[in-house]
Parts: sequence; structure tokens; C-alpha cells
Amino acid sequence: MSLPLPIPLDGAAGGQVLRTALTLALVTGSPFRLQGFRAERPSPGLRPRHLALLRAAEAVGGTAEGAALGGLEVAFTPAPLRRGDYVLELGPTGSAPLVFQMLAFPLALAGGGTVRLRGLTHAPQGTSYHHLAWAWLPLVGAYGLRASLSLLQAGFSPDGVGEFRASVEALGPPPLRVEVPARGTLHDVAVRALVGGMPFDVAGRATRAAVSALRERGIYCSAENLPLPVGRTAGCVVFIRAQFENTFAAFTVVGERGEAPEEVGMRAASALAAFMESAGALDERLADQILLPAALLAAGTLGAVEPGSTRFTTARVTPHLEATRAVVERFLPVEVSLQAEGRVEVRRRAKPQP
Repeated sequence: MSLPLPIPLDGAAGGQVLRTALTLALVTGSPFRLQGFRAERPSPGLRPRHLALLRAAEAVGGTAEGAALGGLEVAFTPAPLRRGDYVLELGPTGSAPLVFQMLAFPLALAGGGTVRLRGLTHAPQGTSYHHLAWAWLPLVGAYGLRASLSLLQAGFSPDGVGEFRASVEALGPPPLRVEVPARGTLHDVAVRALVGGMPFDVAGRATRAAVSALRERGIYCSAENLPLPVGRTAGCVVFIRAQFENTFAAFTVVGERGEAPEEVGMRAASALAAFMESAGALDERLADQILLPAALLAAGTLGAVEPGSTRFTTARVTPHLEATRAVVERFLPVEVSLQAEGRVEVRRRAKPQP
């Protein structure tokens, strides 16, 4: 039996396309080939963080070609993924949360398993461990994904290697549909600051700044300070979760080297304040992250349900959202409608009339 031809993909958008394609290849068994990977960037081609994604995908099932530093073209051929326990060494620039997001649905569809990920847990940009645990998992739980996480050690840039353990259960029953057209009334706002490797008062300084900035905008909130286990590199994280009548929004800011904790807190508060001025039901990051499970639901991959559609509004249609749409529509029989005002709908592609 001949193998299916690789799905050709434009790699200009970079890591978002690669992560989505690897997930869908592992789920569907379809190979792909990315061309022109980050070709227009100042440092074009595959970087160490992208090679960590490819190594992780190979470890659980598949083979990559062209996986070299600076490579502009890479191909991946998946193999059957089995339930099991994995230990993945990602290096100091490999994002452990992004690798887990890439593997979570393939593992769940394979019957579950556990994975220990050693790498960067709190990058200045991108998904952090606490966004993963406190925002992403509740979001994808609506699609039947069930997992538990435990942080063993936080890893911060530039040389902090952290570690967390994830246990993924077999996929639960999928919903008939997911609809979040409006966020509704604001019910609660909680601010959390987490620090490790530095005086604990740093957390208090960060939360006080965030609370003060939100109150100036008429937003009242609770605050909590928490210790964080770290390795070689100290770090400070501020996480804000806003609970609305129909949904929630989450904002994580990881302090950069030399940045005052007050600035970290104010940046997180400003992110929530900006979201409150929009009309979207989901913040930009959660809107980007819901598109993949929404496409799997619409395609029937999570279970045979009707209509299997997802509708929501977002604060802004981002380049990440557009890049994810392009990939899921190549792998799956789905249509993703993105409207300029932030309305999004994911549904099964209509069959052509005979």
C-alpha cells in the first residue's frame, strides 16, 4: 500500500504552523512538508526551540527530515502513537508547555499516558506553565480533554531548565457544540504573583501594583502571593484570571531580566484592562488555542456528534489564528470562518452536491 503524499504547507508563519501540523499529523496519520520556514525573519529557518518540538514528536511516534538548525524545509511522517509514559528532554530553549499542548490530544486519543517534560516552563513570550494549568486545561476540558499537571521546578530564560509532569486520561465524551458568543457580566478577578529564587516580598510588590492599576480602572480584585520552586534562574510571574458570566479570560506576564516587579504587575493589569475595552468573549491567546480542538470536534475526530460546531467571539483576529486556520483546513474536512469584527465559527465542511 502506497503512503499518502505529504500535505504541503507554507512555513512562513513559523512555530505556530509547525506545532499545529505536528499535532494533526500525529492525530490523523497524515505526513506533511513545510517549506520556507520563517524565511523572512531576521534569523530564518529552524531554531533550537523548533527542533525541540520535532524531537518530541519523533519520540512519541514519527520521523522528521530536514530537522537541522537554520533549515528552511522540514518534513514529518507520523507513526502510530501508543499509550505510554514518556520523558522528554527539551533543552533550555525548548518550551515544555508548548510541547505538552502539541501532544495532549494525540495522547488522549491514543488512550492516555504520562509525560515528563524538562525544559523552559516560563518563557517571556508564549504559553507558560501556569497559563497551561489555570487557563488552557479548563478551556480544552470542554472538548473532553482531561489531564493533571504538577510542577517540579520552574525554568526561566536564559538558562533555567524546569520540569513538570503531566498525566493525560483517555478522551472523554465530546460536546455536541461549543458556543461562547458573549462573555457576559464580570463576576470576579483574581491576581496571583509567583516568585522563586528572590525575596518573597517581590510577589507582594507585583500584586500591589497590579491591584492598584486595576482599581484605578474601576476593576476590583483579590490577590495572592505564592512561592515558586526554581533551578538556576530566579523568576517572577503574574497571572490574572477574570471570571465572566459565560467564560473567563487569563493573562500571564513573566518578568524579564532586570524588570521591576511593579512593572510586571502593571503589564498584566494593562492586558486585562485592554481586553475589557473589547467586545470579545475570549481573549486573544485563548481564542488562538481553542481553534485546534474546535477543528478536531467539527471533523468528528473527538467522536461522532452533530453538529460538532464551535462559535465564539474574540477580542482580535490575530496572525496566529489565521495561521492555525490555514493548517487545520488542510488536514481536516472543516471550514473556519474568521470575520473582521472577531466572530469565529468552526464547522464541518459541507459535502459537494452530486
